[in-house]
Amino acid sequence: MTITDVDEVLPDPWDLLAGNNWASLEHAHGPAAETPALLAGLLADDPGTQARALRHLNDPLHHQNTIYSATVPAAVYVAAILGDPRTDTVVVDCDGRALALRAALLDWVTSVAIEVDSEAEAHMAGVGFCLEEYPESVQIRALRPGLFQDVSAFLHAPDLAVREAAIAAAVSLLDAPDLVQQRALVTPLVRDVLVSSDNRSYRFIARRGLKSWGEDTVLLPDEQDSDPWAGGCNSEPPF
Repeated sequence: MTITDVDEVLPDPWDLLAGNNWASLEHAHGPAAETPALLAGLLADDPGTQARALRHLNDPLHHQNTIYSATVPAAVYVAAILGDPRTDTVVVDCDGRALALRAALLDWVTSVAIEVDSEAEAHMAGVGFCLEEYPESVQIRALRPGLFQDVSAFLHAPDLAVREAAIAAAVSLLDAPDLVQQRALVTPLVRDVLVSSDNRSYRFIARRGLKSWGEDTVLLPDEQDSDPWAGGCNSEPPF
């Protein structure tokens, strides 16, 4: 099996924006009526408009790493536009940092995927909650094969920032039982690229992924980093 054998195709991004009743969906600030216009801005010619759209993804659509009903179609839209040439640009965030937009979108997918993985499920169970009781989380879980299909197109991207972000997103999505057979294909990339990343969050994802897949981590570089999400938001993407 090859990565392209994953038989999942996400909807057309413009159909997603026009075909959803966004006003009936919720994000952190209430009804998401304004979301389709803002998400369309990710493909604008103006980097400032793209930066505003990226901020909307992080807050309110994924405020404090929460999965809302509007997060679900937003995740499909983001994955569907990754291959659009207009995402191959640089935007400036609110702290004045220059970000490769495509890498930032991949980081956002990673953050969403982590919130529904097996470790998140176990954590919720430990505090008396059941992930399966949250429809939005269940929907994101069901989307993982389709999200992986679009993310996997960038696993060998020439831009290192995009390549690392894609591998990190792939690792997070490969928690899905339907994608277990793809892990062997991604493992060499995790070992060759992600474990030596300058990004602490990526290194953590690499080690956690390899460990959860039953891969040997003994020969990996010594890594003293704790969970970068243990205290909430992280200063490095994914946030």
